[in-house]
Formats: sequence, structure tokens, C-alpha cells
Amino acid sequence: MKKITTLVLATGIAFTSQAQLKTPQPSPFQSVTQAFGLGDIKIEYSRPSVKDRVIFGDLVPYNKVWRTGANASTKITIGDDVKIAGNALPAGTYALYTMPSQTEWQVMFYKDLTLGGNTDDYKKEDEVLNIKVKPAAMADKMETFTINVNNITPTSCTIDLLWDKTKVSIPVTTDIDAKIMKNIDKEMSDNKPYFQAASYYYDNGKDLNKALEWINKAAEKNPNAYWVLHTKAKIQYKLKDYSGAIKSAEASLAKAKEGGDNSYIKQNEKLIADAKKMGK
Repeated sequence: MKKITTLVLATGIAFTSQAQLKTPQPSPFQSVTQAFGLGDIKIEYSRPSVKDRVIFGDLVPYNKVWRTGANASTKITIGDDVKIAGNALPAGTYALYTMPSQTEWQVMFYKDLTLGGNTDDYKKEDEVLNIKVKPAAMADKMETFTINVNNITPTSCTIDLLWDKTKVSIPVTTDIDAKIMKNIDKEMSDNKPYFQAASYYYDNGKDLNKALEWINKAAEKNPNAYWVLHTKAKIQYKLKDYSGAIKSAEASLAKAKEGGDNSYIKQNEKLIADAKKMGK
């Protein structure tokens, strides 16, 4: 009886040890979150590797629905309404499926997040969006399947799929101007973000006289902020008030020197030189 008990205990320890053994996953999970527009793009997927296999046209057959990764469904969460290749996609979480071919890929944003690789049960009616994009050949090999968010501007980016020597870029755009303008109107009655509002007006070609009014108020609130004075100089320059731009840039330059900010020192020196040329 004692021997049996010892054997059972030893067997239990062996099974426990095996259960706790950690080894690398063949297709490791990755989660990527990228701020974009007024929200985030979050991608959750598993990453298979080439491992000396022929990928597209073999491991991933042409003209068949692919889970676009490994293991569970690849999920993309869009934090704000966007357009994908010019087509509206509401904010939400979608499974990402694709149908590769040599000359064109279909990219599908799918309702069912649980389908995984069981693409025999794929239902066309569960597609929220289906677009077509062209694949591109890469000079360098990407061993592990990778999804990135690249080429980011305030209103556009690409979701890039890269594996082996193939790259597929999904264009994404967002219209944030109307929302920001509405937020500026709201915040001006409460928090009064003069600098941010003036900067947005300047950067996006809005009413420069209104931008100048706001930047003056921002400078009054924080007279030592050389970045505020520099923005004021840029607004004045764009309004063709070259003497005013020089004066503001000189004030910003002096404060930037006190703060040891070489970047703003150079920017102000250039703006002063440009304004003097234009003012002749």
C-alpha cells in the first residue's frame, strides 16, 4: 500500500511538472495599439512563421478565405468611424479575413469574432466591408507574419500585412475636422484651450485672425512659453505681418535661449531671416 501511494505521488508530480513546462509558441500572440485620428486602432493576432515553406499559393491557398494569421480570429478594433479604401467602416471590433491571389487581395471586416480558421463556415452576409487591394513584392523576407499600422498622418494611415516577400497595404482615412471644430467651440466656453485651438487653426488653414486672437490670449496666460510666441510669429508671418512676426520671433528666441532649446532657437532664427526678406 505504501509503494502504491508513493507511485501515485510520483506520477502526480511528473504530470504537474509537465503541465508547468513552458516552451515557445509556434505562432505567438501579439497585440498592437496605435493612436489614430481621435481614437485607437488595436490589432490582436497570432503570428505564424515561414519555416522554409511556400506561403502564398501553397500554405495559404489562392482564392480561398484565410484567417489572416493563426489560431483564433485576427481582431481589429477601430476606436472611431473611419473609411477603408474610401468605404465607411463604423467604430467597432471586427475579425479580419482575406482572400489572397497573385494580383489582388480581398480584405474583409467580419462580424463573427469566433469563426477562427473554420472558413468552411464563412458567411458572406456576415461581412461588414469587403474591399480589394493590390499586393506588392518586398525585397527583404519577413519570416514572421506581421501586421503594422504605418504611414500615419492626422487623417490617414495604412494597415500593412507583411509575410514572406509579400506586402498588402490597407488604406485608412478619418474625417476629424468637423469633430475638432465642434470640440473647439465647446471647450472655448469651458477650458479655453487657446494655444491648441490657435495651433489647429494655423495648421489647417482656418481663420488666421481668430487664431491670432487666441494665441495672444495664450501668450498673456503664459508669457514665458517660447513655443507659444513662436506660433504667434508663424501666424503673423502667414498674415503677412512681417514686422510683427519678427518681433514675436525675437521674443521667442530670447526665451528659447534661456531655456536652452536649440530646436526653437533654430526655428526662430530661420523665421526672423525669412520675415526680413519678405519685409523688404
